[in-house]
Amino acid sequence: MADSSEQTSGCAILGARLVDPASGREDLGSVLIRDGLIADVHWGGDRPELPADIATEDGQGLVLAPGLVDLRAFLGEPGAEFRETLGTGSQAAAAGGVTTVICRPDTDPPIDDPSVIDFIKRRARDKAIVNVLPAAALTKGLHGKEITEFGLLLEAGAVAFSDGANGVRNPQLMRRAMIYARDFDALLINHVEDPDLRGTGVMNEGEFASRKGLPGIPHEAETVMLERDLRLARASGARYHAAMISCSDSLALIRRAKEDGLNVTCGVSINNLCLNENDVGEYRTFCKVSPPLRHEDERLAMIEAVAEGLIDVIVSDHDPQDVETKRQPFAEAANGALGIETLLPAALRLYHGEQIGLASLFAALSSRPAELLGLGCGRLAAGAPADLALVDIDAPFVVDKRKLKSRAKNSPFDEARLQGLVRATWVGGRVVYRGEAA
Repeated sequence: MADSSEQTSGCAILGARLVDPASGREDLGSVLIRDGLIADVHWGGDRPELPADIATEDGQGLVLAPGLVDLRAFLGEPGAEFRETLGTGSQAAAAGGVTTVICRPDTDPPIDDPSVIDFIKRRARDKAIVNVLPAAALTKGLHGKEITEFGLLLEAGAVAFSDGANGVRNPQLMRRAMIYARDFDALLINHVEDPDLRGTGVMNEGEFASRKGLPGIPHEAETVMLERDLRLARASGARYHAAMISCSDSLALIRRAKEDGLNVTCGVSINNLCLNENDVGEYRTFCKVSPPLRHEDERLAMIEAVAEGLIDVIVSDHDPQDVETKRQPFAEAANGALGIETLLPAALRLYHGEQIGLASLFAALSSRPAELLGLGCGRLAAGAPADLALVDIDAPFVVDKRKLKSRAKNSPFDEARLQGLVRATWVGGRVVYRGEAA
C-alpha cells in the first residue's frame, strides 16, 4: 500500500494506454486525479501540463482502465468469517483491480433487514479497502416464501435484490416481487437454476459426466427458470438480471427478450468463459461450481456473446469454501470457487486469444455493471470517481493459491499460466494496492 501522502494528494498517471469502456475509446494518454475524482483525461501521447504540486506515476507500457465492478461475490460477513471477511475479500479485490464489489445476501443472518445492511456498511468502512455494496435478500430469510421490504432496504443502501445462490422457486412470488420492484425501479437478480430439475446432479449432463459416473445437471435446469422469469419480466415491466447463464439455449432466450425490448440483462461467470467440463479432470472439486462447467461448444458460445454484447456482465462468482467442504468426494463437495483476484487475468485470456477486444472486455467487467447499478464509476471521464486499475496486460505468471489474498484457497485456476498483473489500484483517488514492479 502507498504512503499516506500518496493516498491523499493529487496524482497524474502519464503515458499509459487508456481504455475507456464507456465510450469504447483506446489510445495513449494521461489521467489527472484530484480530490478523489478524475479531474482530467488527456488523450494523446504528448505530456500534458501539470500543476507543480502533482505527483506523477509512469504508465508507459501499461493499461489504465476503470476499476472492475464485480456484481457477484460472497464476502463472508456476517456469519461465515472463516471463509472470507470484508477485509481479506477487499484485499483480494484490490490485487485483482476490482474497485467495487457487490456482496451476496446469503450470509448468516441474511441481508434481509436494514440493520444488517448498516452492519455491512460500517464494517466495510472500517475494514475494506475497496467499495463494498450490499445486494439485499429478495425473500425473507432466503426461504422463498415472503418478499422483503424493498423500500426500506433500498433506503438503507441496498443496490439490488437477490437470494444469492438460491433461485426463486415460486413463480407467483417472483411475479409479485417483479411488480413490487418495478415501483421502486429496483434491479432483481436471480440465480437461474431450478432445484427440481437439477436434482442430484453435480456437473454438466453429458458424455463426460457419464464416463465419470456422476449425475448430470441438464441445460433445462437453467433454461426453464430463465424462460419463466423472462415471461414474468415481460408482463411486469420490471428490471431483471439473470445472474449467470451458461448455455446457448439461454442465449437464444435472452436475445429474443432483448429484441422484444424487455428491460432484461444477464451475466456470465468467469469460470464458464475460461473453463469447460474437461477441467473437472480427475474429480477436481475446485471446479465444482454452479452453474456447472459446460461443454467446450457452450464455452465458446458464451465468449462470442460477450464480444457481441448480448451478455452484459462478467462476474467472478467469488465463493470461497473451507478445506473441509472441498476435500470431499466430488458429489459431496460444496459448490464454489475463488475468483475475485484472478478475474481480470483470467478474462485477459480472451483478449490474448483475440476473441474479445480490450474495450469490450472492460465494458463487461466495469462500465456495464456500473451502469446497471446506477453508479458513477466504470468510465474514464472528468468528474467520475478515481477508481482505476493500472495493469501490465502482458506480464506472465503462474497462479499460486498460497499467495492469493483470500482467506480460502479453492481456486480453479491454481497452477494455471495467466497473463496480466495489476501494478496499482486506486479507489477514490487513493492507492489501495501496489504490485511488484515489472
